[in-house]
Amino acid sequence: MAASTKEKPDLQKKVHEVPHKPGVYLMRDRFHRVIYVGKARDLRKRVSSYFLPSKISQADLKTRAMLDAVWDFETHTVRSDAESLLLEGKLIKEYRPRYNVSFRDDKRFLLVKVDMSEEWPRFRLARFKKDDSARYFGPYPHSGALRQTLNFMRKKFGVLTFGRGSPTERELKSATYQVPMRLSEIGAEQYRERVVHVCEFLEGHSREMIAALEEEMRKAAEKMNFEKAAELRNMVEDLRSTTKPIRRFARGSLPSAIDPMADVRMLADALQLPRAPRVMECFDISNISTTHVVASMVRFRNGVPDKDNYRRYRVRTVEGQDDFASMAEVVRRRYSRILLETRAANPDAAEFSQENAFEAADRLQSETNPQSYVRLPDLIIVDGGKGQLSAACRELQRLGLHDLPIIGLAKEHEEIYRLDRAVPLQLPMDSGALRLLQRIRDEAHRFANAYHQLLMKKRIGESLLDDCPGVSQNRKNLLLRKFGSVNQLRKATVEEIASTDGIGRKMAEEVHRFLQRH
Repeated sequence: MAASTKEKPDLQKKVHEVPHKPGVYLMRDRFHRVIYVGKARDLRKRVSSYFLPSKISQADLKTRAMLDAVWDFETHTVRSDAESLLLEGKLIKEYRPRYNVSFRDDKRFLLVKVDMSEEWPRFRLARFKKDDSARYFGPYPHSGALRQTLNFMRKKFGVLTFGRGSPTERELKSATYQVPMRLSEIGAEQYRERVVHVCEFLEGHSREMIAALEEEMRKAAEKMNFEKAAELRNMVEDLRSTTKPIRRFARGSLPSAIDPMADVRMLADALQLPRAPRVMECFDISNISTTHVVASMVRFRNGVPDKDNYRRYRVRTVEGQDDFASMAEVVRRRYSRILLETRAANPDAAEFSQENAFEAADRLQSETNPQSYVRLPDLIIVDGGKGQLSAACRELQRLGLHDLPIIGLAKEHEEIYRLDRAVPLQLPMDSGALRLLQRIRDEAHRFANAYHQLLMKKRIGESLLDDCPGVSQNRKNLLLRKFGSVNQLRKATVEEIASTDGIGRKMAEEVHRFLQRH
């Protein structure tokens, strides 16, 4: 009963934190039950549309009822629209939300099945993966592209793509199967070699073949054979859609937001950490321009954002765009401050003079009230590769934090760099540990860019005064120091502006008039 009397939360602020990425969203009621699952190409746009007054007023009765029942939502990003479709179906089958109609039946996406125990294995379509000796590929959300791909496989590799059993007389002699040679001219073992190549093709080893088709398409276009070029273009798109690696969302790989601690434990195993990284901090540098180089630090606790402990920095000591030096500065500022706060909260720590800074902080955190100061994280993540990681490590070592676990996450290939490993670690794309790192990294990137945009807007606003007649740099500084921003100055009266040191009545009228016009 306590849950029913709880005040309904305002979700508008949370909506602004949703990324502009494809994915799925889950609406939950006051008892935290999933009542609706949806997918979107742009999660921010789709989720925010539910909370616009104009949209709510035009919504049908079912949608209004659903929105009245929504007390929270969560989102999970994926890499493509195809993955969002697969995950939406999986979650709807998992939760059976009462406001979903689609996917409530047993409709399933197509799979490709080949039974290697057959003498002449055939590639056939299936909707259910059985516990048998066959190999399955998929699921594939685009059935049309899949059927065209099977047609391509039949002609390119000379394999059977429907029917059962050994090839019939017609299948052995039919002109359809003359590429690369008639089935009647080869034996079962040679045919099985073709089947193995097709399996590799379906597993994603198709780059060279697609490149060859693209080259053929370009040549056809150069010869003005646009019909052939268009046919090849469509074939390439179908092949890319079918052979592109897509995560299989089984029950154990549902969105990690459902069980974030499972991802934390998986990350600890992957990195061979001494303990689960319940507290993680991630740094990102945003140097879109040299005017404002800024950085962010986001903290995750137990696999979810701890937004009260987010921090943002303006880089002070670095000239120009230097990611390595900027990373070194913010890491130094962050952890030197934590060490100072720790020592201040525990003035008797000097007696443990043989301890290094990490050992002292670790001991004090276990002995004292953790709320009295910010504790060191269990894992530090820097956005970048070897260079950013090395720069951050040098600062930690200077502070005596030699044993603090730290990694670098390079975005291009999602490679994980560690100090004691020459070769970067690459986790499977469907790994919960990697998804957790990606969420943390993306959140740090979003937070840094938001701060950068805020400073840029402020800078643009301040530059308005540069065009105001009679306002020198000194007067501009005096006005901004008193009113804080151009927006606040615009709200001020002539008398309030004139009360600023160095600004007379006539100048105040000029400034007031200028800001009202601009």
